[in-house]
Amino acid sequence: MKLIKLHKKTIHDLNIELLNLLREKFSLKIQLSSGKLKKTHMLKKVRRNIAQIKTIITIKSRV
Repeated sequence: MKLIKLHKKTIHDLNIELLNLLREKFSLKIQLSSGKLKKTHMLKKVRRNIAQIKTIITIKSRV
């Protein structure tokens, strides 16, 4: 996910994106625990994207 694209989105859109990423993270964790996840790097990527979105939401809500 491009950081520049995220800064242009509204807080509402960012919250929707955050919810989708949290669902994806849950799905990946279930796959990991069942042994079906082959691309384990995806879990790290999703966690990083969640953190970036939460940071942007915090910055935008302060202004």
